[in-house]
Amino acid sequence: MLEEQEISSSSSYEDPQENEDSQKGQQGFVSDFLARLEHFTWANYTFPMSTGGLALLLAEQTQGIIFPGLQTIGKVVYIFDLVAFTLVTAAIIYRFVKFPGTLKASVTHPTEALFLGTSTLSLASIIAGIARYGIPSCGPWLVVVYRVLFWIYFLITFAIAVGQYSLLFTSPLLRIQDMTPAWDLPIFPFMLSGTVASSGAAFQPPNEAVPMIIGGLTAQGLGMCISIMMYGELPVGPPSFTSLAIIGLANDFPQYYNYFGADSVTIQILRVIATFASIFIWSLSLWFFCISVVANLAVRKQLTFHLNWYAYVFPNVGFTITIIALGKNLRSQGAMAVGSAMTLLLVAMWIFVFIHHVKAIINREILFEGKDEDVYVNEKKHAHVKPNKSVSDIEKEA
Repeated sequence: MLEEQEISSSSSYEDPQENEDSQKGQQGFVSDFLARLEHFTWANYTFPMSTGGLALLLAEQTQGIIFPGLQTIGKVVYIFDLVAFTLVTAAIIYRFVKFPGTLKASVTHPTEALFLGTSTLSLASIIAGIARYGIPSCGPWLVVVYRVLFWIYFLITFAIAVGQYSLLFTSPLLRIQDMTPAWDLPIFPFMLSGTVASSGAAFQPPNEAVPMIIGGLTAQGLGMCISIMMYGELPVGPPSFTSLAIIGLANDFPQYYNYFGADSVTIQILRVIATFASIFIWSLSLWFFCISVVANLAVRKQLTFHLNWYAYVFPNVGFTITIIALGKNLRSQGAMAVGSAMTLLLVAMWIFVFIHHVKAIINREILFEGKDEDVYVNEKKHAHVKPNKSVSDIEKEA
């Protein structure tokens, strides 16, 4: 009995020390993680960007082949996207507040600044998701909110695109031999105004829907043209989302004006032209999709995780939704089935990338000194260039 009491008293004596050590360990982990947020770059918005795209893809209104519970799954993913966007925003605000000078550095850095557009691309997915999940469940007030958000998004993303290209192209650190598809990113958010318009114009009153459709088409056309001029080899995204926007905007055109004659005839002609034009443009994204698959499979053993892996998901969301939309317009069950199969593949790809994202954070492959977009990457030699080097030093290394 005495021995039991001694053991009991000994255990109670050691417990506080163990708890104290545990608390210190937890505090050390938190402080270490918060210190690593100095390298929390704009590229982290690729996570909520692709998650929001997946939520749009899983909506019943998007899919051609549906089943009970699909809309609920989409809502869960959409809510998760809202949480992810909030956490990423909180983390990057913490970085800018805790580490003075990082905000200015991030928007002028030749690599990181290119990813500024992913933050507004994430917003595009969220706004478009309102049309898929919010408006059907809420009152007409959300229709007005959607319209206001669209025009705010339209104006802000255009201003950012003009300002960012003007700033980046005057930087001596951004060189033509280091051009990558990321140079298209500043115009992408404005281009997706077309996708946002095509998602919500159908809910708007006719006198409000037409300006939204025209604005969306203008943004989509400008974004597509700049992508072609900016980078000869287009990524999958621009032609995919352009095809999607053209179909959606044509389908949403209201019977209201009779400007070109009877609206019933005009809309029918408009939808036919839109469908064939979309196929014409979508074929380009099909080509680059196939080239990208072959290229990535060829170097699969050499790939290491970077946040741009989420590009395996987001551009292909537009590619897949376009296949489904074309299938609906052409009444092709085969095309819709292909779209549904690709949806499953994209869900699997998102899970794959997300797992590697978590592992990369744990293993300090990202969010660590020299491992993120706040370090300039020389594309010609694939070498990391310290930002504190002079322009002449960087030119010598090129």
